[in-house]
Amino acid sequence: MSASLAPECNEVKEHWYSEKYLRGAEKDNQECAGLFKEYQKCLAVALKDRGIDKLLDEAREDNKENDARLNAPKSEGFVRPRS
Repeated sequence: MSASLAPECNEVKEHWYSEKYLRGAEKDNQECAGLFKEYQKCLAVALKDRGIDKLLDEAREDNKENDARLNAPKSEGFVRPRS
């Protein structure tokens, strides 16, 4: 497993990612979801301490249109282009 961005988050990342997520626990396991939230909280603190949170917010704001386009539901079936 690769180390977390924040060394203080390594233990919770190891527990969530290696012991739960990679073994398929994310599909129906609330423990996995709880561990992931714990890891996200730890990372949020580390990102804020390093000033990276602001950079992420700016990048998300700059890419809202792309995100909306790429995350939009895909239509089913083949649509023939107009001639």
